[in-house]
Amino acid sequence: MAQPTTTTRSSSGLSYPERFYSAASYVGLGQSSSNSNSPISNFKDETALLLYGLYQQATVGPCNIPKPRFWSPTDQSKWTSWDGLGNMASVEAMRLFVKILEEEEPTWYSRVPEFVIEPLVDVEMNNTKMESVAPNGNHFPEPKTISTENGILAEAQDKDVVTEGVGSIAVYDQWIALTVSGQLPKARYEHAAAVVQDTMYVFGGNHNGRYLNDLQVLDLRSLTWSKVEVSAKPESSEVSPVPLAPCAGHSLIPWENKLISIAGHTKDPTETITVKAFDLQSSTWSTLRTYGEPPISRGGQSVTLVGTTLVIFGGEDASRSLLNDLHILDLETMTWDDIDTVGSPPSPRSDHAAAVHAERYLLIFGGGSHATCFNDLHVLDLETMEWSRPKQQGSIPTPRAGLAGVTVGENWFIVGGGDNKSGASETVVLNMSTLVWSVVTAVQGRVPIASEGLSLVVSSYNSEDILVAFGGYNGRYNNEVNVLKPSNKSTLQSNIMERGMPDSVDVHNATNATRDVESEFESGKIREIVMDNADSDPMGSGRHNIKSGEQSERIIAALKTEKDEIEAAFTKEQLQTLKLKQELAEQYGRNTDISEELQSVRAQLASEQSRCFKLEVDVAELRQKLQTMETLQKELELLQRQKIASEQAAANAKKQQSSGGVWGWIAGNPTPRNRKSEDDYDDEDEDA
Repeated sequence: MAQPTTTTRSSSGLSYPERFYSAASYVGLGQSSSNSNSPISNFKDETALLLYGLYQQATVGPCNIPKPRFWSPTDQSKWTSWDGLGNMASVEAMRLFVKILEEEEPTWYSRVPEFVIEPLVDVEMNNTKMESVAPNGNHFPEPKTISTENGILAEAQDKDVVTEGVGSIAVYDQWIALTVSGQLPKARYEHAAAVVQDTMYVFGGNHNGRYLNDLQVLDLRSLTWSKVEVSAKPESSEVSPVPLAPCAGHSLIPWENKLISIAGHTKDPTETITVKAFDLQSSTWSTLRTYGEPPISRGGQSVTLVGTTLVIFGGEDASRSLLNDLHILDLETMTWDDIDTVGSPPSPRSDHAAAVHAERYLLIFGGGSHATCFNDLHVLDLETMEWSRPKQQGSIPTPRAGLAGVTVGENWFIVGGGDNKSGASETVVLNMSTLVWSVVTAVQGRVPIASEGLSLVVSSYNSEDILVAFGGYNGRYNNEVNVLKPSNKSTLQSNIMERGMPDSVDVHNATNATRDVESEFESGKIREIVMDNADSDPMGSGRHNIKSGEQSERIIAALKTEKDEIEAAFTKEQLQTLKLKQELAEQYGRNTDISEELQSVRAQLASEQSRCFKLEVDVAELRQKLQTMETLQKELELLQRQKIASEQAAANAKKQQSSGGVWGWIAGNPTPRNRKSEDDYDDEDEDA
């Protein structure tokens, strides 16, 4: 592939393997012209030998040729340099080759002429092909041949060995366009996709302003498209068959043996969100009956599966009003719940991305309004229902809407989207534990990966995760399938940004130290290394080359030691991460205990408050009774005073009556002197 002509050239302008082949061309390797004036002869002998060995390792693979007996000292030194690299990965050899060249000549790339990379490489030594018979009679094995088809790199294998589907991807952190068979789906965007086992389902979408309602299936093993012929038969009384309305901007969630399609824009929108289900066994679409108060209809929302619930956020309703409300659908009871949150929620938006971390934290990123695109990150604690806006670190993505995201472990991969001017070319990843962004790869030009409204799912092959992107719109509608096999680079880069890397450690080597990335190409021809005075003084050259070989072995040993140190550091970081996760789990357990204790205290407090209220009522009743008793006491005292006064008056009256006895006798009412009246006895009793 011809390199673009620019005024200022930088070695960072090319990605691997083009960058490696550019460096190889500069030092004179991989050319078909005469090697008499090869630039590699300008390097020190030990450097030239190491570059040669790395080139062989990168293009052919590990050295599997027996040690020569009758070759020249130069060839023996070259063989020693190559054999000493052991089983070093191809991409690692490429990166080390470029690193050594940049240390020797930092400005090499600015002096590289325009050239065409030849993918066919055939190994020669002293103009003698390696499959020929050596002087000692040994037959050298044929070099490996690597075939490239549709961007997929795979080592030539025996006829009985077959690499299936996405499992043939041998390159990490690069998007590869797949060649598929079968009837291709109609190009579209704003569709929904989901993976069940080794099958990707694509439903609905938008093509030329028309909504679609077809269900397409891609077998990720055979890479064959097919269309599902659906029927409309209800499974039970809980569901009812209805004509399936075309839609776009909806979400597709795998659940048990069904695919749940929720929300989305339709030609004749309903008032509230509808939930449809596709039964994978009977190929039946049905509308599910829900309970509670469903949200208003919308499209461009995010739907995230958290345990047995779906968390729906934002979107755009039928009248183009942007939303930032939060709703939850319990899939076990099919009941809607409108959630009240605290804190500052994200601004109203649609076409954003959402993910869940640790089954507790809902992350919202990007999206757009009618005039603005966002690159803010918001987090909702699903236990406390509190929104927060944490600080992002690393290579924060540019604002974008219409993006797609998928999680692999604690890493959240974001692909595509745009800002109303151009598509986002970078594929980025967020470590959800550290909130550190890093760039996985970038594409150039108007390609489907830099589209809006594409879908992104994750599949698995041989315990490795593979991202699968489909469709999108970037000035035209796409129906291409692109795949990316992520390495652990994003995790390493996040850790590196946290703790910093020593100056002596190359980030690329650290990234690839734990991943054996094979990137090999077809056989062709390389240039022989020309050593100064190699033919004029064979004995001296032999002694010098032996010394150079020893130096090369020391360099290789040092590199291996550095690699071991990097791997040890990586292992240490993994242990530290595990320890932190354990501590986090313990802290979470303690927080759970504290929460339970707090709930108990709250219950006790409520009980005490109830008892206090009852006591206050009793006190009020006693006060009222006391006031009544005081009133009665006053009335009693008044009655007693009245009684005393009455008795005093009666006593006085009696005295007056007794003092007139003579006059009574005269009046004819004699009273015997020796007999007392009953009143007199009563008076005596009272006096007593």
